[in-house]
Amino acid sequence: MQLDSIGNPIFSSRDLLEEIYKGNIDRLDKAKVYPDDDDYLKYLSFIKDNLFNDWPIPLLGDDNKIDIVTFDKMHQHSWKMPEEYKTFPVGLYLLSLCKTAEETNRVKIELELFKKHNMMDLLCFLKYLVDTMREKSILWGVGRGSSVASYCLYLLGIHKINSLKYNLDITEFLK
Repeated sequence: MQLDSIGNPIFSSRDLLEEIYKGNIDRLDKAKVYPDDDDYLKYLSFIKDNLFNDWPIPLLGDDNKIDIVTFDKMHQHSWKMPEEYKTFPVGLYLLSLCKTAEETNRVKIELELFKKHNMMDLLCFLKYLVDTMREKSILWGVGRGSSVASYCLYLLGIHKINSLKYNLDITEFLK
């Protein structure tokens, strides 16, 4: 990290994300960012204002480390989002986007897995996240990792990989 002439930090994209991950949001209020990092300022503002109820939150990697199971239990259902998204019928919405029996069957299978893993709140939040990013013209990636195996995430717009077209197995995502 670099400092400006009076000692304030100048963050790179990586520095910003590391500070967000560590929960050091107070350090970012006066932060300067490299000129090519305007998108990260939008991202930081969105995260700070919308995703979590309290800042800083205990995060993996802090000095007060918590294990991933405890972290998940603490935050699985604490998404900060408008009430209409908390009660959004995401299952019915996803089924309404299906055009073929194959798509409908795949969505039903995935929804059962999401329910089994207690992740329906996450699907509601992801719907809110995508809607908000589209509304604010925030760019996100085409998809990576095992998440592209989920046809539901494809329908929500989280990624651009049609898992049915490429015959990707959902169990790669929800093991």
